[in-house]
Amino acid sequence: MPSRPPTPKGRRTEAAFLDAARKVFAEQGYFNAKISDIARQAGKSPGSFYNYYENKEELLQALLEQFSVEVLETSFEAQSDDPMEGIRAAVRAYWTTYRKYLAEMVGVFQMSMTDEAFAQRWREHRAIGIRVVRAGIRNAERSGYRVGAAPGLLASAIVSVLEAFCWVWMVSGGDTDVDAPDDEAAIETLSLLWYRAVYHREPEA
Repeated sequence: MPSRPPTPKGRRTEAAFLDAARKVFAEQGYFNAKISDIARQAGKSPGSFYNYYENKEELLQALLEQFSVEVLETSFEAQSDDPMEGIRAAVRAYWTTYRKYLAEMVGVFQMSMTDEAFAQRWREHRAIGIRVVRAGIRNAERSGYRVGAAPGLLASAIVSVLEAFCWVWMVSGGDTDVDAPDDEAAIETLSLLWYRAVYHREPEA
């Protein structure tokens, strides 16, 4: 990765490239977007792009990091002592941020199918969410709930459900003979699945 100037101007320029990339990806799609398009949108020269990123893939990775950080920060800001409310906050953060970064998520999925190094990068970001979900499952177990599944495997399944549900309804056009959900219906459905998977067995007296 190129050395990025640690100056206010350098940070503003980098932010301009990230914002421009999001707009260009949304309009043209990740694979069709060119570095020259991103630079033009940012109001910068194509040559200055390489002061910050080696290529378009590295820029997409930076946006993936933004996505992950935003999901986690939004989730933690809305956490509650009530398990269902905490789960609902996490689902809402994931659903709304996925929609916000939809073009990037499509690009990430496409790159993961064709580039093993990028696929590994995506798995590393998935692992962050899985660790957070697994910690919640272990907290439930410590509170006496009988989850009945390996915490890591169940966390992987929950994260996979979130990803797949977002993809089906935001990218691939939904499912045949199923009415498209609005945001609140989607969030509530995912929250109930997650909650019931972890808290379906009450603590023993």
